[in-house]
This record gives sequence, C-alpha cells and structure tokens, in this order.
Amino acid sequence: MFPRYRLVGFCGVPGAAALGRLGTGDLRARAAEVEKVAHGYAAGREPLPVLELLATVANASAGRDGTYRSRTPAATIRRFHGMARERRALLLLNIQPGRAAPLDEVRALREWLVHPDVGIALDPEWEMGPGEVPGGKYGHTSGREVTRVARYLSGLVAEHDLPEKPLVFHQVAESVLRAESALRPQPGVALIKSVDGIGSPGLKRGTWRRLVARLPDGVHSGFKLFYEEDAEGSRLMTPKEVLALTPRPEYVMYE
Repeated sequence: MFPRYRLVGFCGVPGAAALGRLGTGDLRARAAEVEKVAHGYAAGREPLPVLELLATVANASAGRDGTYRSRTPAATIRRFHGMARERRALLLLNIQPGRAAPLDEVRALREWLVHPDVGIALDPEWEMGPGEVPGGKYGHTSGREVTRVARYLSGLVAEHDLPEKPLVFHQVAESVLRAESALRPQPGVALIKSVDGIGSPGLKRGTWRRLVARLPDGVHSGFKLFYEEDAEGSRLMTPKEVLALTPRPEYVMYE
C-alpha cells in the first residue's frame, strides 16, 4: 500500500449528517467528490479514494444488549462496498464500539473483510469501559488491543491471499491510546495512526506534533480534518498545509 498510494477519504453514515460528509446527499456524488479531493493530495503518489463508513456507531442509550452501540445494516454496507468497487476506492469500516469488544465488532464484519478492497478503522474515542457512556468522556484503547485486531486481519489476508489491508486507529488525545509501545505491525496489515484533533491550523499542528512524536516503527501517519468544526472561528487547512506536516500524512480523512 505504501509508498505507492496516498489515501484520502470522507467518513460518515447515511442519515446522520453530524457524523460526517459521507452520510450526506447522493452517494455517487460524494464518491466523485472524494476522488476529486484525493487528486489534490497526490504529491508524487497514486491517490486512492476512501469511503470510511461507520459500521458500528456508539449510542448514548444502552440498547437491548447493554453495549451502547448499533450496527449499520448489511444492505447499507453492501451499497457502499458496491460504490467503492465501482470507483476503484477503498471501503473502510469504522468501529465506534461503545461497551462492545472491538475485536468482536471486527469479527462480525468478516464477510466484508475477506474482500481485497475493505479495511478497518477503529475509533477508540468511543470505546467505553464499565459504567461509562459514550459522549460523557473520551474512551480509550491500548497498543495490545490494536495489535490483536491487526493479528486477526493478518490471518484473513493470509487465509484468502489478499493484498495488504489497512487498519486505521483514530486518536484525538494522548489518553485515547495507552501503551502505544505495545503496537506490533503484522504481516499484510498497514497500521495507520490518524490524528484527529479539532481546531485552527495552529492547534491542529500542535496536536499532530504531540501524537506523532513517538510513532512506533512500522506505523504510518494519518490526519483528520473537520469541514465544520475546524472552520468555526478559524479555517480549514489546505492540502498544501497538510502535506507540509512532518511526517507527511499517508491517509487524509475529512469528516
């Protein structure tokens, strides 16, 4: 995957505009827009558009099983996968686990993960412990837990002779990822840390420097922008500014 490609995508889920641009308007139009934005980030690489669909969404209510999460219907995933395949894009299935176990949510998506153009994005800001409710405070994961997911994906890659599969983990604050030194890259899996702090260009650069300062060997960098939140009282960073970050992001995602 790297250094051949630079990944650029939108995230979201249908019917929830607040969760990202991908969930708004016509899917075909959004996919075409992603492709156009991706070309602005090529910078000597082949741009690879990404549709990051929220496949597990954290909820403020417990639900019947007490997990504080809901799963996106298979028909929706199928529609987005069809569009990704049509546009020669990647489909990333984003997991906001609530109180569910992240690896259980990944395993529940196996029928999609055996395809060569489908990967996983973990959103541990929404991974809650006992007694915690999504939205009340930041959740967290650990390097060991991310490694467990990477091992599972590595097994699928080997079993089905698949190309390298991306595994993104979004990080909004230092507390969201514990024991980062325990991260262990796995064969056939491209590990990507996506820094997703909100704010002005200066604030975002500061978050970036803090969260990539000790990036483990074999882990690639990603950067997240927010069309609305970043622009409140400031402005959205330009592709030129994003590509000037060190290290240069290999995945750029817009919400």
